[in-house]
Parts: sequence; C-alpha cells; structure tokens
Amino acid sequence: MTIQASRIQDLNQLPPSSGRFVLYWMQQAQRAEYNHAVEYAIEQANIQGRPILVLFALTDDYPEANLRHYTFMLEGLKETKQQLASRGIQMVVRYGDPVQVVLDLGRNASMIVCDRGYLRHQRGWRQKIAKKAACAVVQVESDAIVPIQEVSDKAEYAAYTIRRKINRQLDMYLKDLVPRIVSHSSLSIPLKGLELDNIQTVLDQLDIDRSVPAVPKFFKGGTSQAKDRFNYFVENCFERYVAHRNQPKTLDVSFMSPYLHFGQVSSLYLALKIKSCQDSLEEAKASYLEELIVRRELAMNFVYFNPAYGSLECLPNWARKTLDAHKKDTRTFVYSKSELENSQTHDIYWNAAMREMKVSGFMHNYMRMYWGKKILEWSETPEKAWETLLAINNTYFLDGRDPNSHAGVGWIFGLHDRAWFERPVFGKVRYMAASGLERKCDIKGYVSRINQMI
Repeated sequence: MTIQASRIQDLNQLPPSSGRFVLYWMQQAQRAEYNHAVEYAIEQANIQGRPILVLFALTDDYPEANLRHYTFMLEGLKETKQQLASRGIQMVVRYGDPVQVVLDLGRNASMIVCDRGYLRHQRGWRQKIAKKAACAVVQVESDAIVPIQEVSDKAEYAAYTIRRKINRQLDMYLKDLVPRIVSHSSLSIPLKGLELDNIQTVLDQLDIDRSVPAVPKFFKGGTSQAKDRFNYFVENCFERYVAHRNQPKTLDVSFMSPYLHFGQVSSLYLALKIKSCQDSLEEAKASYLEELIVRRELAMNFVYFNPAYGSLECLPNWARKTLDAHKKDTRTFVYSKSELENSQTHDIYWNAAMREMKVSGFMHNYMRMYWGKKILEWSETPEKAWETLLAINNTYFLDGRDPNSHAGVGWIFGLHDRAWFERPVFGKVRYMAASGLERKCDIKGYVSRINQMI
C-alpha cells in the first residue's frame, strides 16, 4: 500500500543529490518493520537505483537517560540491525552528537530520511540537520497513527476534544504497511560503526549514569519481545481487559509502553491486531484503542503545540490559579525526594507502587495516577512537586522521558482534566485517596503481589 502523503514532510527545499545511497537516520522508530520511514527510504532508493543505509547515532548524554534505558534500547537495536540485514539493508551505529553524526555520513547520501519525534530536542536535531545538509531531508511520520497536523492545529483541551477529530480520520490511516523489496543491497558497503554483538561492551564505553540498574528479569528490549508479550496479552488476558484494566493486583495489561517509547513496536501494528480480535470483545477493543491512539496522540499534540510543557506554565489557567491559591496550605505530610525514592512514607500502597517502579521499571497505570497525586499532596509547593515527580518518573520508568510522561505528569496537576470540588492543597485539581483505592480495587492484593515480586 502507498504511504499516505500526509505522513511525508520535506524539511528543506533541496532536491536529491548525486550521493551513493539513501540514508535513513533512525531515531524515534527503532524497528525494522511497520516503519513508514524505512519503507519510504526503500522506495526512494529503488527509484534512484541506489542502496539504502540506516544510521543510528548513539550519544551518552541523551536527556535524563541512564543504564536502565540504554540497556533496553541497545537490546532492541541489536535485533533491529539483524532484521534489517535480512532485508539487504546495512545498519550502522555510530557514537557522537546526532546532528554531527548524521551530517558526516549524510555527505555521501543522495537523500536523508528521518522519522518523527515530538520533544523539543528531537525537533531541534531534525531542524539543524535539514538546515545544514547538502541534500533533501524528508521526515516520515511513523509514531502517530494519525499525523498530528491532520488532526488539529492547536493544543487540544482534553481527550473529548481530540477524540472525534482522530476518529473521523482513523479508517484512512489504519492500513497495513507492506514491506518493500530492496532492489540494491547495502551490506557490502564498507562502513565503520559500533558492534552490537556484545551489548555490555558498548555500555562499558559510554559515559552514562549507572546508578539505576537494568531490569532484565522484567523487560528485555526488542521487537520480537514486544510481539511475544502482546500476543500473550491478546490470547490470554484481553477478554478480561475491561474488568481488570484498573485492577493493579492483576497483570491483565499489555506492557507495551516501554516498547512504544523506544519505537521497538508500532502502534499501527498493535491497533490492527486489536481490531482483528473477535467481535464479542468490542468493548475491550474500544477501551484499548482509546488508550493506544486517542490518549497517546493527545500527549503528542500537547508537547507539539504547548511550548511550556515540562513546567507548571503548561497547565490551563484554572489549574494554575487554584494551585497557587492553595500554595501555602498546611501539608499533613511532607517528604523529601530521597524519602520518596526509598519508599519511606506512611502509605503502604504508595510505597508498594514506588518499589514496583524502582525494581521493574514499570507501574500499573492506575497506581501511576495515585502515585503522582500523593507527590503533589506531600510536597512543599506545586513547583517542588512537579520537579520531584518528573525527575523520579524519568529516572526509573523505562517509558519515561516522552510525550506521555509530560502529559501524565501534567494530568496530576489538572492538565486535560476539569475542575473538581475544592479542597486543601489541591484546590480544584482532582484528588485521589487511599480509601478510593480500597473501595475500587483489591489494593491489599496489589501490595502482596509487589512484595512477592521483590
């Protein structure tokens, strides 16, 4: 099937040059399949009668990344390199500043293709490359199912305002992506790069934060790992998804967020698999697709159109005003960042959630909401709560540091939500209480599960 034209964007006005190959700079979409940028690059290489090379730039100062994140990412890249080679495509991994690494190899390219990222630094990298490159630079959307510029031209207020805009176009984009045949292999082109056969050797060469360990017992990176987990979820858990999606005691969730974060699995692939499930599961299908598409792409819309993401300034006016009005309210409990990280609070439910995050790199989504709300409640000021919450989130979660992280943290403070009944500290921002956990789910069962896990 033809790649939708709305996924393709020229980042500069230059034509293809006389270079020796088409270069795909892989960054956000770290996979060999269901990757529109890969398939577009193959199409262009075939048209030009050239091979395609894939480049990944490995930098050891990626914002807030640590050993946990790098290990998972490199596990995925190792598999991606092997999968690309089976299609006749050489992937080279080089160390250094992404802009410089891409421009260095791009000097010999007829065209540079890149995937799309929404965070400030990702957009900045692409803009710099497009400005300095001597050939055409083309960006291809493969992270969102419906390209955000086709959905809206502004920051959407909440899920209900973006849902209908996405859904009315969804059928147009929920189309299978057929892998293209590579006409000219690039495997024999002599290129130097980092070898991924021994990931530990690569990790040892990087100057990174090693204070947060990898989590191989719980998560291993790679497209095949993602697909195996997802197939298990669909076959064994999906029929209970509606009943259990807000039950943290159970494990009837897909665990796809780390793989989506690193682009090791495509949201399009997941959506098509869900849509193909039996008709009797329509409620579960609608619920899962709401999270996968509407909520996830609302987060992309947020960081793209709200330049203040990452601070309280990104919040709607009502939330900023109410939090400021209650800024000096007495807090019954106040905990330092260190006490929070070490689960040293009076709340056994919260402590269990923090332990789950530190040990596994994951937390059940229902507990993430409670976990964040309590940090707001137990911090000296909303500003301190935001700083602490985002820092812990990005340090320990495998899926931290992306649009969903920023939108999720913002939601704790009123983003994409409405005003509720006024109360101390929170003002009109939504509150969550331990009694609510006890009423709505088997929270003691959750604590027991975490204690057994650890």
